[in-house]
Amino acid sequence: MTIYDVLVIGGGPGGLAAAIAAKKNGAKVLLLEREERLGGILKQCIHDGFGLLRFGEKLSGPEYAGRFEDEFHALGIACEVRTFVTEIKKKKDGFLVSAVNSRGVQEYRTRTLILATGCRERTAKQVAIHGTRPAGVFTAGCAQHFVNRMGQMPAKRCVILGSGDIGLIMARRLTLEGAKVLGVYEVKPEPSGLTRNLVQCLEDYDIPLYLSRTVTRVFGTERLTGVETMRVDDAMRPIPGTEERICCDTLILSVGLIPENEIAESLGVPLDPKTKGPVCDNRFMTMEDGVFSCGNAMHVNDLVDYVSESGQIAGEAAAAYAAAYAAVRAGSVKPAADCEKNAAGRAGRRLISLQTDGSMQYLVPQCLDLSDCGDGPVFYFRSRESLPEGTFTIWVDGRVAYQKKFRNLKPPEMERLQLDVAGFGLTERSDVRISIVKGG
Repeated sequence: MTIYDVLVIGGGPGGLAAAIAAKKNGAKVLLLEREERLGGILKQCIHDGFGLLRFGEKLSGPEYAGRFEDEFHALGIACEVRTFVTEIKKKKDGFLVSAVNSRGVQEYRTRTLILATGCRERTAKQVAIHGTRPAGVFTAGCAQHFVNRMGQMPAKRCVILGSGDIGLIMARRLTLEGAKVLGVYEVKPEPSGLTRNLVQCLEDYDIPLYLSRTVTRVFGTERLTGVETMRVDDAMRPIPGTEERICCDTLILSVGLIPENEIAESLGVPLDPKTKGPVCDNRFMTMEDGVFSCGNAMHVNDLVDYVSESGQIAGEAAAAYAAAYAAVRAGSVKPAADCEKNAAGRAGRRLISLQTDGSMQYLVPQCLDLSDCGDGPVFYFRSRESLPEGTFTIWVDGRVAYQKKFRNLKPPEMERLQLDVAGFGLTERSDVRISIVKGG
């Protein structure tokens, strides 16, 4: 049986970037993908706007994915499509991955894993919409698949619940295809999508946006005939007496994404309750040695360029980890006495936790490995509230170690920051706290 250095689960933009980076760093790589084609969700995203950061030009989703696919195949990376991972077992020399495909049950051995499993959409039942289960209720991604890949129109008169980016994009897409979008309803007092999508998808097409209002009920037996909407209070509870019935044949749900981490949980990988993804260090290794995470499996990104960036970081780190492991097994490197149980035989990670407060939705990574901070960790974070001005502040043992001012911070818009932490005076006993201070 072939033993791989790096096995990537998921062939979307994160997985492709991870596999390419690992291969370029000398690793023997295998990628497993459950669909019949690589590219992930990008296959159905025919609008442009992808690649502005990574390639400096506007690309459609398939074009963006195609660039990575071309490089992936040019490097000769091993790949199995239509392959479903069923079980992963931790072994002394790495991991045993069991999967099912058209050839039956397969087993693969690998020294490291990269989880690039993406995320899934919340459904109507997960947001407590009452009523029967008529045809005509779709998630935004499902509706997008119908229109862009199958050439089928799912709606004539529709209501969109949630102002996430896919929902906004589908409001425009359905309008262009002849449907009447009656409105986008958002339970929060602020929209959830990027500003550019609010302008280009709603304002430019005169599609109304209703804030602090939600869908509470659906009507219809075989096919949806209408929905009930209600205003909500500050706690997002429906206000009695504000009911409004809207006649429509379709309800599109854009009510959030959940990172797919069943595989991570099966391995005992701790998850961050804020991101719903694994707790990771600055090289995106989880708290389970040899298991890495990237892209939307780690946290939901709003730009695919950042998904690819995290995949590249994880791929490079996994290749280095596998190389260290191989060196120890070959006897060319002697493991430190205090870490012989460490699979790669490194001196062990010197992890310190990064504590955040209520000013931030989340921060990734959640900890730093002081033994391997490289050229400077990349941080991704979201503000808890909209701020005209905010200062990203790092305290180390009670003193301010770093500050950076940001303008127009908004919860839907993720921020990226790369820092050289060498001058922060960090030790394994350091108390590191990070927050966003209001104002300049």
